[in-house]
Amino acid sequence: MKILPLSELQQVVAAWKNEGQKVVFTNGCFDILHVGHIASLTDAAKEGDKLIVALNTDASVKKLKGESRPVNNEEARAVVMAALTMVDAVVLFGDETPLEVIKTLQPDVLVKGGDYKVEDIAGAKEVIGWGGRVVINPIVEGFSTTSIIQKMKKGS
Repeated sequence: MKILPLSELQQVVAAWKNEGQKVVFTNGCFDILHVGHIASLTDAAKEGDKLIVALNTDASVKKLKGESRPVNNEEARAVVMAALTMVDAVVLFGDETPLEVIKTLQPDVLVKGGDYKVEDIAGAKEVIGWGGRVVINPIVEGFSTTSIIQKMKKGS
């Protein structure tokens, strides 16, 4: 199973690293999966050998996106994410940022999609500190979960 609690994933990551695998980490809500998510995950997977996706729990999505979100609950989002061939492991996190997950797993590469600056990415300083890299993938214009929801509400 690709969906793991953090303590188990920590052991899996240690085994991957012992085998010389490069571990890539990204995170997000991934509420309604769309082509922008797929592009970002595909690009992230190319940065190493194993891709971990940390998913916000339902409670943390509500804090970030508002009471009407998520559209899909954390279990459904995790199952969909785990079904993607480029994803090797999925872990849920409930904090505002995935910093503690990053510190626990110590990935070799931290990938974030969008228009972030490296200094604004949670965990970037830590990943760089242990010799890893931070990669910012460009966003695919015209695709966002929020815009999809707005289109659905308009009926177009």
